[in-house]
Amino acid sequence: MGITIADVAARAGVSKTTVSRVLNGKGEIHENTVLKVRKAISELGYVPSAGAVGLARGTTQMIGMLVPDLAWVWSGIVQAVVDTLENEGFGLRMLTWNRGEESLRRLGLQVAAKSFDGLLVLEPEGALGYITELHEAGLPVVLIDDRFQRPGFPYVATTNREGGEQAARHLLEIGRRRPLVVTGPEAYGCTRERLGGFVEVYAQAGIELDQRRIICGDFQFENSRSAVAQALADGVEFDAVFGHNDPSAAGVLAALHGAGLEIPRDVAVVGFDDVELASYTYPALTTIRQPMWEMGEAAARLLLDHVRGSPEAAPSRTIPTSLVIRGSSFQPNLN
Repeated sequence: MGITIADVAARAGVSKTTVSRVLNGKGEIHENTVLKVRKAISELGYVPSAGAVGLARGTTQMIGMLVPDLAWVWSGIVQAVVDTLENEGFGLRMLTWNRGEESLRRLGLQVAAKSFDGLLVLEPEGALGYITELHEAGLPVVLIDDRFQRPGFPYVATTNREGGEQAARHLLEIGRRRPLVVTGPEAYGCTRERLGGFVEVYAQAGIELDQRRIICGDFQFENSRSAVAQALADGVEFDAVFGHNDPSAAGVLAALHGAGLEIPRDVAVVGFDDVELASYTYPALTTIRQPMWEMGEAAARLLLDHVRGSPEAAPSRTIPTSLVIRGSSFQPNLN
C-alpha cells in the first residue's frame, strides 16, 4: 500500500482535514502546523494525487477536448488551446470522436468521474445533441468551429460567408469571370456559407454560376483532384477554382498540373483555412485564412471564464477571416 493522507496526519499529529487544507491552501492554519504537515510529507515521501487535490479544491484544473481525430489539420487550434491552458495552470485531456457511440460512452464515463472542469468540442458530427445534454446538466462547454450549427451553449466560429465573399472579390479583381467551385460536404453549414458568399459576389457582378460550375466535394485531396479532372474531361471551361478547404485546393492544383495547365496564367486557385500545407504546394496557395490559433486561444479563454463563473464571460466569439495572396492566383509582372 502507498503512503496515504491518513499516514501523513498520524505522523504530523493532526487530522486528515488539516492535511487536506494544507495541501490545498484553504483556510487559516497556524504556521507551526503547516510546517509539521510538510515535514511529515517529506519524511514519508507522500505524493498527493491530482484527483484528490482537485476534489478538495472543487476543481481538477483539467480541461477535456473532444476532437474528430488527431489529424494534423487541427494542430494550430490544439496548440493554442494547450498554450493558453498551461499559462492558466490547467492541463488538457484529449478525447477523440472516431468510434461513434463507444466514444460517447467513454466521454460519459469521464464526465461522471469529474475528470475535467469543462469541455472544448471540435466538430461533433452526430454528437451535438449529447454534448448539449451535458451542458444542460451543468458541464461548461465551448464548441470550436461550429459549422454554423449555432448550439445552445458558447461557441467560437469564424466568418465563413465573408471568407467566400473575399475569395470571389479577389478572383474578380484579377479578371476571373468563369469560376469553378469545389465545395465541402453539403451538410456542413460552413459549406453553405462559403458558397453563398462566393455566389452572391459573382451575382452582383452580373455573373450567375450554373450547376456545372459547382462540384460537391468532401474536403479531401483525392476526390477534389478527380472531380476537377472530370470537369476538364467534360469540357467545362473555367479560369479559376475556389476550393472550400486547402486539401481540396491542393487536389485542384494536382488536376490542373496533370492536364498541362499553367497556374495561375490559365487557372487561378483559391483555398480556405491557410493550414501549413498551403505554403508548400506548387505554386504556393492563395487562401482564405481561418484564424486557427486565435480560435483555439479564444475558445480556451472563453471556457475558463465559464468554468470560473466569471460574470464577464462572453456568450460566444466570432473571429474574422482574411485573404492571403500567394502564387496560385498572383503572377508578377516581369516587364
